[in-house]
Amino acid sequence: MQEYDFDLLMFAKEGLQQEACALLAAAERIGEEFRLAVDIVCNCQGKVILTGVGKSGIVAHKIAATMACAGIPSFFLHGAESFHGDLGAVQKDDVVIFISNSGNSDEIKRGMVSALKRIGVKLIAFTAKPDSVLGQNSDTIIDISVEREICPLGLSATTSTTLTMALGDVLAMAVMKAKGVTRQEFGFLHQGGARGAQLKNSCC
Repeated sequence: MQEYDFDLLMFAKEGLQQEACALLAAAERIGEEFRLAVDIVCNCQGKVILTGVGKSGIVAHKIAATMACAGIPSFFLHGAESFHGDLGAVQKDDVVIFISNSGNSDEIKRGMVSALKRIGVKLIAFTAKPDSVLGQNSDTIIDISVEREICPLGLSATTSTTLTMALGDVLAMAVMKAKGVTRQEFGFLHQGGARGAQLKNSCC
């Protein structure tokens, strides 16, 4: 077995504990901003569009998939591709959830947020910087700030992406619960795979 110059198992345990602490800290600060985000998504007359780039984009892609499987019409819009025609998929009745830790990413600086505001969408920001361009132009802000990342360099998005995904999950599930989605409706959206077979058997 390979030897390491640090306690590998302790590093793993402490990393998981740090990420768990970030989730618990976020739970303590959940407030009216989250309630407003749920209201905005519940009252959406169009689609819920998730956007972001880099690791934020990957998380946005997952949250969009979670919302769609919960009966919330959703899809992922790549921030960079929005400048090459994909912005045409966004309409004024839509809600956009924009994930950006800094709230000042290149896409934002190049005018993506101002373009979304011009279209007239409701904008929910997942950001750690409420005073950023994104934060200042959003209808509500979900705070994704963490004390530190578990990356040994303190640079790679790790704890913050775990928190962002968890907050996306609870937002999607809160809307699902508020809308009263039934097992039958959920089963209709999951007709394949083991979960689909399980739901088909239980709903018949």
